[in-house]
Amino acid sequence: MGRCEDAVEAVNFWDILAVILSAAISAMGLGGGGVLILYLTLIKSVPQLEAQGINLLFFIPCAVAAVFVYAKRRVLQPKIILPMVLGGLVGVAAGSFLLYKIDTKYISILFACFLIVVGSITLFGKSKKA
Repeated sequence: MGRCEDAVEAVNFWDILAVILSAAISAMGLGGGGVLILYLTLIKSVPQLEAQGINLLFFIPCAVAAVFVYAKRRVLQPKIILPMVLGGLVGVAAGSFLLYKIDTKYISILFACFLIVVGSITLFGKSKKA
């Protein structure tokens, strides 16, 4: 049996449920990627870096669709977006470089700490009134 057939057979109810839950949470703007990465690493034993790559594959179509929707509504502000894009590109270059310099074990620990900090800020931080 080929690799593709093995992958199709390996998909089960929990995989589908995790994808649906992750997509639903993402659609609500709550960061479904965290759910997907946790599921892949803790339940499916996928290495951290592969799980993050899979998460990015899920994120890219959503991001492209969002850009089109917001551009159509004319709510994008190039003066604000350009520095963010440039900072993101610098972050991607730095992350790609560090990816091969840091052991996967430490990347997992850093990611867990990041999730805890962001979750704590979200739960306990003061929110601005709309």
